[in-house]
Amino acid sequence: MTETEEPSPLATFRQFFALERDVLVLSLSMFAFSLAFQMTSRFLPDYVVALGGSAFLVGVFGTVGNVISAFYPYPGGALSDRIGSRYSLTLFGALSTAGFLVWLLAPNLGTIGVAGVAIPPWTWIFVGLLLAQAWKSFGLGATFAVVKQATDPSQLAAGFAATETFRRTAFLIGPVLAGALISLHPDFTVGFQYVLAVGVAAGLLGTVVQHILYDASDDSIGDSFEGVEQIRRDLREMPEALKPLLVGDTLVRFANGMVYVYFVIVVTRLFAVGLDTAVALPAVGTIAVDLSPQAFFGYLLGVEMAVALLLMIPAAKVAERVGLKPVVALGFAVYAVFPVLLISAPETPLAMVVLFAFSGLRFAGLPSHKALIVGPAERDAGGRVTGTYYLLRNTIVIPSALLGGVLWAGIPSWLPGSGLYAGSPALSFGVASAVGIVGTAYFLLFGEEFAAYA
Repeated sequence: MTETEEPSPLATFRQFFALERDVLVLSLSMFAFSLAFQMTSRFLPDYVVALGGSAFLVGVFGTVGNVISAFYPYPGGALSDRIGSRYSLTLFGALSTAGFLVWLLAPNLGTIGVAGVAIPPWTWIFVGLLLAQAWKSFGLGATFAVVKQATDPSQLAAGFAATETFRRTAFLIGPVLAGALISLHPDFTVGFQYVLAVGVAAGLLGTVVQHILYDASDDSIGDSFEGVEQIRRDLREMPEALKPLLVGDTLVRFANGMVYVYFVIVVTRLFAVGLDTAVALPAVGTIAVDLSPQAFFGYLLGVEMAVALLLMIPAAKVAERVGLKPVVALGFAVYAVFPVLLISAPETPLAMVVLFAFSGLRFAGLPSHKALIVGPAERDAGGRVTGTYYLLRNTIVIPSALLGGVLWAGIPSWLPGSGLYAGSPALSFGVASAVGIVGTAYFLLFGEEFAAYA
């Protein structure tokens, strides 16, 4: 992006087709996997319940996902720095595609016995999760570093907004397509298998395309990973300016992690909000619209991401005028209050649409948030700083979904004190919002502005 060119969604796509071949191929692969993930990931908690899992298991599922999010990116970043990209990408893509396939086959596997122990179908959702997240382990730090190196410091938020706008187009298409596919069959499990089949195809396509077309001739091989001592050194060398952001961000993400996997459960099972109406179209007549709660949830996610895409670049331009900190704080605040607003909302389609449109505001601060993370780093250390930041944040957030599961469903019968607390969805979401508000307030009080935006 030139300094004189205003960032816009249209400009983003023009720049995309002007990219060099290897970056273009990687971007296409990223789009394919983003589409597959967004079609599937937000529905998986409901899939766990549909296959016989409990509400508490939904929290366990979220915590396993948190473990993966914490520990996959750092070695993935190390691989991107130390070895050639082509085979790393192919390996991660193949593993992720295998994960989607395991999810697809889970209902058909049924309950099987292993060494006298019955393995229920929902177990395969956890197995698939370990595989499906592999592709995300590549490129988080590398993506940050590339934008850092290619963008003027005063336009970091705009640079991230451009890349996010393109990637999140798949985030918009995925859930809407999932909603349409789920509505093809009255049984959610069958409808979601249609979604997973498309996810497998997208993952396979992304893997094959990048392996065949990626030009590995310029790949460099770095030094070997130094292990735990390297992680400790990276933590010690983290810029001081990042620490207040890290504390506030961690509290907000912990709060979100407590309830994130339950958003679909609230809409589809607790409230059971679908859409049953008639739409009058000129020259067509009246069309009946009958969406199950699960299908409707897909469209709600589409509304959320449409708002995010519309506001991401304008918010980045606002950040250039008022600074990164206020824009980031706005995103944190939306994260914080959304749980309590959702759990106390009227159980109507209109209320859900309005709330998920509001939720899209949290993404408006994402480019500024990324700029605030990588901005204080040395120009050639953006990837390492980013990887360290996310490693620490995501490690602390690991138990959040498990805590949310206990607050939602009560203490499991196999734990001491199981009869002392029976669970409360309202309390779970209320506590999450309280923690998020504390994190937002901390960042507002102690967070620092990136010098290029001050």
